[in-house]
Amino acid sequence: MKTSYIFGLVIIAVAVAIIISTAGDASSYVTFKDAKEMAENGDESSIHVVGQLKKNEHGKVVGIQPSQDKLSVTFVLVDENGQEQRVFYKEPMPTDLMKSENVVVIGSYKNDIFMADKLLLKCPSKYQEESISISEAN
Repeated sequence: MKTSYIFGLVIIAVAVAIIISTAGDASSYVTFKDAKEMAENGDESSIHVVGQLKKNEHGKVVGIQPSQDKLSVTFVLVDENGQEQRVFYKEPMPTDLMKSENVVVIGSYKNDIFMADKLLLKCPSKYQEESISISEAN
């Protein structure tokens, strides 16, 4: 057998091994209810939950509490089913957290609090079409 064929088979085997190993680390998007059930069943894998920050009746974000040393933040996230959950993020509060439309928290449950290892923020696009009204001055 030629060495180029052997080299090609080794490359293919390595590629397949990489794909299989990364597929096991992938997590899916779930609700807080599903995430809590997974934690109660002993599943400590990383979980993605999509939601929006809790807002009051005037549309203002409420429930964000940075720690005194500003090295962590706690906030309330509302998932797609409307369930509210307190989330603890062990990093400083991202600057655009208050502006974000959606937040993806990646982490797991511990003692009825969702402990986020990572946050993904979807902020309003500055390129969205806006309506502009022009008035004529006489």
